[in-house]
Amino acid sequence: MGELGIETPHGLARVHIWPPADQPRAALILGHGASVGVDSPDIVAASEVATGEGLAVALVEQPYWVAGRRSPGPAKQLDAAWIAVVEALRSRELAGLPVIVGGRSLGARVACRTAAQVGAIAVLCLAFPFQTRSRGGKPDPPSRLDELDAVPIPVLVVQGERDQFGMPPEGPQRTVAKVPGNHGLKADLGAVAAAVREWLSELPIRSPG
Repeated sequence: MGELGIETPHGLARVHIWPPADQPRAALILGHGASVGVDSPDIVAASEVATGEGLAVALVEQPYWVAGRRSPGPAKQLDAAWIAVVEALRSRELAGLPVIVGGRSLGARVACRTAAQVGAIAVLCLAFPFQTRSRGGKPDPPSRLDELDAVPIPVLVVQGERDQFGMPPEGPQRTVAKVPGNHGLKADLGAVAAAVREWLSELPIRSPG
């Protein structure tokens, strides 16, 4: 695994790159959750599956995380930093490769919001935080379905059946894989891996060259 730093408009981001055994046919770029890093079990499981499917994997740590803060900045800052990282990777380490973007929870939201701008061919969402939790018996708050619906390319959402942030619906280009467990996606990592493997195997990826 290689590691590199990439400067963004909001500080230094860190990227861990997992190369496949042979020449990669595409790349998967994943971001972490709000309070868990790129070593979270679901991200690791998805990364192992992707390298097994012949993809290079880049795991991105946002600048706030690299700086030791555990509170994310505003969405615009997160999106701008992510875009800078993906564009840098696409021009250098991952040049010429079709790119799938994604992430866990907060990272999945960032990937959805920026997918079109970075030229991704698909999005992988691990534990998408579909709905914020209501407090004190208040009515259910609005969902984040608009962020998912705005993605114009294939999307896989791997969601725990008991996820406290709700279950998003499937859509014309959106597959929702329900797996045992809650938002942590730790109850059945085999099911997480199987869902990602099936989706990647069916995803039309045009090999470089």
